Amino acid sequence: MHSLTRFLLAAAPTIALAIHIPRQGVDFVDPRIDGGSMLDDAGNGLGEPLNVIISGLSSSPVLTSEGIVNYAKAIGFSEECLGIHLGDPQSANLGDGRGPVNQTIELRQDYGDPDLGTCLESLIGGNHFRVFPQTGPLHPTNALFLAVSQEENVSQSHTISPDGYNVGRNLLVSNAIGDTSFGGVNYHTEAQNLTGLLAVGSGGVNHDIALDGIVTLLTVTITN
Repeated sequence: MHSLTRFLLAAAPTIALAIHIPRQGVDFVDPRIDGGSMLDDAGNGLGEPLNVIISGLSSSPVLTSEGIVNYAKAIGFSEECLGIHLGDPQSANLGDGRGPVNQTIELRQDYGDPDLGTCLESLIGGNHFRVFPQTGPLHPTNALFLAVSQEENVSQSHTISPDGYNVGRNLLVSNAIGDTSFGGVNYHTEAQNLTGLLAVGSGGVNHDIALDGIVTLLTVTITN
Protein backbone atom coordinates (compact mmCIF):
# COMPACT_ATOMS: atom_id res chain seq x y z
CA MET A 1 0.00 0.00 0.00
CA HIS A 2 1.28 3.41 -0.91
CA SER A 3 2.64 5.35 2.06
CA LEU A 4 0.34 8.32 1.38
CA THR A 5 -2.70 6.01 1.38
CA ARG A 6 -1.63 4.44 4.69
CA PHE A 7 -1.24 7.93 6.19
CA LEU A 8 -4.73 9.03 5.09
CA LEU A 9 -6.39 5.87 6.43
CA ALA A 10 -4.60 6.20 9.75
CA ALA A 11 -5.61 9.85 10.08
CA ALA A 12 -9.24 9.41 9.06
CA PRO A 13 -10.70 8.29 12.44
CA THR A 14 -9.12 11.27 14.21
CA ILE A 15 -10.42 13.70 11.62
CA ALA A 16 -13.94 12.24 11.80
CA LEU A 17 -14.05 12.49 15.59
CA ALA A 18 -12.91 16.09 15.49
CA ILE A 19 -15.66 16.99 13.02
CA HIS A 20 -18.65 15.03 14.35
CA ILE A 21 -18.45 15.29 18.14
CA PRO A 22 -19.74 18.75 19.18
CA ARG A 23 -18.93 20.53 22.41
CA GLN A 24 -21.67 19.63 24.90
CA GLY A 25 -22.02 23.04 26.58
CA VAL A 26 -20.12 25.58 28.66
CA ASP A 27 -19.79 26.40 32.35
CA PHE A 28 -21.38 29.83 31.83
CA VAL A 29 -21.05 32.95 29.71
CA ASP A 30 -19.73 36.16 31.26
CA PRO A 31 -22.85 38.38 31.54
CA ARG A 32 -20.81 41.49 30.70
CA ILE A 33 -20.23 40.31 27.12
CA ASP A 34 -23.79 41.21 26.15
CA GLY A 35 -24.60 44.09 28.46
CA GLY A 36 -25.17 42.24 31.74
CA SER A 37 -23.46 42.57 35.09
CA MET A 38 -21.90 40.45 37.81
CA LEU A 39 -23.75 42.61 40.34
CA ASP A 40 -27.48 42.16 40.77
CA ASP A 41 -29.82 45.12 41.26
CA ALA A 42 -30.68 45.73 44.91
CA GLY A 43 -33.18 48.42 43.93
CA ASN A 44 -31.20 51.36 45.26
CA GLY A 45 -28.75 51.95 42.43
CA LEU A 46 -26.30 49.47 43.96
CA GLY A 47 -25.90 45.72 43.62
CA GLU A 48 -24.86 42.53 45.38
CA PRO A 49 -22.21 40.26 43.86
CA LEU A 50 -23.02 37.10 41.92
CA ASN A 51 -20.16 35.45 43.73
CA VAL A 52 -20.93 31.75 43.17
CA ILE A 53 -21.83 30.11 39.86
CA ILE A 54 -23.14 26.56 39.53
CA SER A 55 -21.73 25.41 36.22
CA GLY A 56 -23.98 24.65 33.26
CA LEU A 57 -21.90 21.47 32.92
CA SER A 58 -23.32 20.19 36.21
CA SER A 59 -25.80 17.30 36.18
CA SER A 60 -28.88 18.75 34.50
CA PRO A 61 -31.38 17.94 37.32
CA VAL A 62 -29.40 20.20 39.66
CA LEU A 63 -30.05 23.17 37.38
CA THR A 64 -33.86 23.02 37.66
CA SER A 65 -36.04 24.84 40.19
CA GLU A 66 -36.68 21.68 42.19
CA GLY A 67 -33.13 20.49 41.75
CA ILE A 68 -31.45 23.56 43.21
CA VAL A 69 -33.73 23.38 46.27
CA ASN A 70 -32.80 19.74 46.91
CA TYR A 71 -29.12 20.51 46.39
CA ALA A 72 -29.41 23.49 48.73
CA LYS A 73 -30.80 21.19 51.42
CA ALA A 74 -27.79 18.90 50.92
CA ILE A 75 -25.43 21.79 51.73
CA GLY A 76 -27.28 23.35 54.65
CA PHE A 77 -29.92 25.65 53.14
CA SER A 78 -33.69 25.50 52.67
CA GLU A 79 -36.74 27.53 51.65
CA GLU A 80 -37.65 30.61 53.64
CA CYS A 81 -39.40 30.27 56.98
CA LEU A 82 -43.00 29.06 56.46
CA GLY A 83 -42.73 30.25 52.86
CA ILE A 84 -42.73 33.90 53.97
CA HIS A 85 -40.42 36.29 52.09
CA LEU A 86 -39.62 39.68 53.59
CA GLY A 87 -38.28 42.40 51.37
CA ASP A 88 -38.46 42.95 47.63
CA PRO A 89 -36.87 40.46 45.24
CA GLN A 90 -33.68 41.54 43.52
CA SER A 91 -33.07 41.24 39.78
CA ALA A 92 -30.03 40.48 37.64
CA ASN A 93 -29.12 40.93 33.98
CA LEU A 94 -27.09 37.88 32.99
CA GLY A 95 -26.49 39.10 29.43
CA ASP A 96 -28.56 36.23 28.05
CA GLY A 97 -31.02 38.36 26.11
CA ARG A 98 -33.75 38.68 28.74
CA GLY A 99 -32.62 41.88 30.40
CA PRO A 100 -33.09 42.23 34.19
CA VAL A 101 -34.97 39.23 35.63
CA ASN A 102 -36.05 38.73 39.24
CA GLN A 103 -34.48 36.02 41.37
CA THR A 104 -36.22 32.66 41.05
CA ILE A 105 -35.85 31.78 44.74
CA GLU A 106 -34.06 32.80 47.93
CA LEU A 107 -32.67 30.09 50.19
CA ARG A 108 -31.48 30.45 53.76
CA GLN A 109 -29.21 28.59 56.15
CA ASP A 110 -31.28 25.94 57.90
CA TYR A 111 -29.11 25.17 60.95
CA GLY A 112 -29.54 21.43 60.43
CA ASP A 113 -33.35 21.48 60.16
CA PRO A 114 -34.60 21.77 56.55
CA ASP A 115 -38.21 22.17 57.72
CA LEU A 116 -38.00 24.97 60.32
CA GLY A 117 -34.33 25.90 60.56
CA THR A 118 -34.68 28.92 58.30
CA CYS A 119 -37.04 30.45 60.88
CA LEU A 120 -34.03 30.51 63.21
CA GLU A 121 -31.94 32.14 60.49
CA SER A 122 -34.60 34.82 60.13
CA LEU A 123 -34.19 35.59 63.86
CA ILE A 124 -30.45 35.28 64.49
CA GLY A 125 -29.07 35.81 60.99
CA GLY A 126 -26.84 33.56 58.94
CA ASN A 127 -26.04 32.70 55.37
CA HIS A 128 -28.42 33.00 52.42
CA PHE A 129 -28.40 33.19 48.64
CA ARG A 130 -30.53 34.30 45.69
CA VAL A 131 -30.70 32.26 42.48
CA PHE A 132 -30.57 33.65 38.92
CA PRO A 133 -30.52 31.16 35.99
CA GLN A 134 -28.77 31.99 32.70
CA THR A 135 -31.40 30.63 30.31
CA GLY A 136 -32.11 33.41 27.80
CA PRO A 137 -31.95 33.02 24.01
CA LEU A 138 -28.47 34.52 23.62
CA HIS A 139 -26.74 32.23 26.13
CA PRO A 140 -28.93 29.35 27.35
CA THR A 141 -26.16 27.78 29.44
CA ASN A 142 -28.53 26.83 32.31
CA ALA A 143 -25.82 27.96 34.74
CA LEU A 144 -27.10 29.27 38.06
CA PHE A 145 -25.65 32.54 39.31
CA LEU A 146 -25.90 32.87 43.09
CA ALA A 147 -25.75 36.07 45.13
CA VAL A 148 -24.47 34.75 48.46
CA SER A 149 -24.10 36.76 51.65
CA GLN A 150 -23.97 36.46 55.42
CA GLU A 151 -26.56 38.65 57.15
CA GLU A 152 -27.18 40.00 60.63
CA ASN A 153 -30.15 39.20 62.89
CA VAL A 154 -33.65 40.61 62.71
CA SER A 155 -32.84 43.43 65.16
CA GLN A 156 -30.28 44.66 62.60
CA SER A 157 -32.91 44.49 59.84
CA HIS A 158 -31.02 41.63 58.17
CA THR A 159 -28.32 43.96 56.91
CA ILE A 160 -25.26 42.27 55.41
CA SER A 161 -22.54 41.41 57.94
CA PRO A 162 -19.13 43.11 57.71
CA ASP A 163 -17.28 41.32 54.87
CA GLY A 164 -20.53 39.40 54.46
CA TYR A 165 -20.25 38.77 50.73
CA ASN A 166 -16.84 37.12 50.92
CA VAL A 167 -17.72 35.30 54.14
CA GLY A 168 -21.05 34.05 52.82
CA ARG A 169 -19.45 32.71 49.64
CA ASN A 170 -16.72 30.92 51.56
CA LEU A 171 -19.16 29.30 53.99
CA LEU A 172 -21.39 28.02 51.19
CA VAL A 173 -18.43 26.64 49.24
CA SER A 174 -16.94 24.90 52.28
CA ASN A 175 -20.28 23.17 52.88
CA ALA A 176 -20.61 22.18 49.22
CA ILE A 177 -17.18 20.75 48.35
CA GLY A 178 -16.96 16.98 48.25
CA ASP A 179 -19.80 14.52 48.76
CA THR A 180 -23.22 15.49 50.14
CA SER A 181 -26.74 14.10 49.90
CA PHE A 182 -30.40 14.87 50.52
CA GLY A 183 -33.69 13.19 49.66
CA GLY A 184 -31.96 10.13 48.28
CA VAL A 185 -29.83 12.15 45.84
CA ASN A 186 -26.04 12.01 46.19
CA TYR A 187 -23.88 14.89 44.97
CA HIS A 188 -20.19 15.41 44.33
CA THR A 189 -19.09 19.06 44.08
CA GLU A 190 -15.82 20.48 42.81
CA ALA A 191 -14.87 24.15 43.15
CA GLN A 192 -12.66 26.54 41.21
CA ASN A 193 -11.96 30.17 42.14
CA LEU A 194 -12.15 32.66 39.27
CA THR A 195 -10.85 36.21 39.11
CA GLY A 196 -11.59 39.00 36.67
CA LEU A 197 -15.38 38.71 36.77
CA LEU A 198 -15.89 40.93 39.83
CA ALA A 199 -13.89 44.04 40.61
CA VAL A 200 -11.97 44.22 43.88
CA GLY A 201 -13.37 46.86 46.27
CA SER A 202 -16.76 48.35 47.07
CA GLY A 203 -17.56 50.32 43.90
CA GLY A 204 -21.26 49.94 43.13
CA VAL A 205 -21.69 47.35 45.87
CA ASN A 206 -24.67 47.43 48.23
CA HIS A 207 -23.88 48.53 51.81
CA ASP A 208 -20.43 49.75 50.65
CA ILE A 209 -18.90 46.37 51.54
CA ALA A 210 -15.64 45.58 49.75
CA LEU A 211 -15.23 42.45 47.64
CA ASP A 212 -12.08 40.39 47.19
CA GLY A 213 -12.94 39.90 43.51
CA ILE A 214 -13.29 36.09 43.67
CA VAL A 215 -16.16 34.17 42.08
CA THR A 216 -16.30 30.45 42.88
CA LEU A 217 -17.44 28.09 40.13
CA LEU A 218 -19.09 24.89 41.42
CA THR A 219 -19.53 21.83 39.24
CA VAL A 220 -22.11 19.53 40.81
CA THR A 221 -22.42 15.91 39.70
CA ILE A 222 -25.20 13.56 40.79
CA THR A 223 -23.49 10.27 41.58
CA ASN A 224 -26.41 7.85 41.90
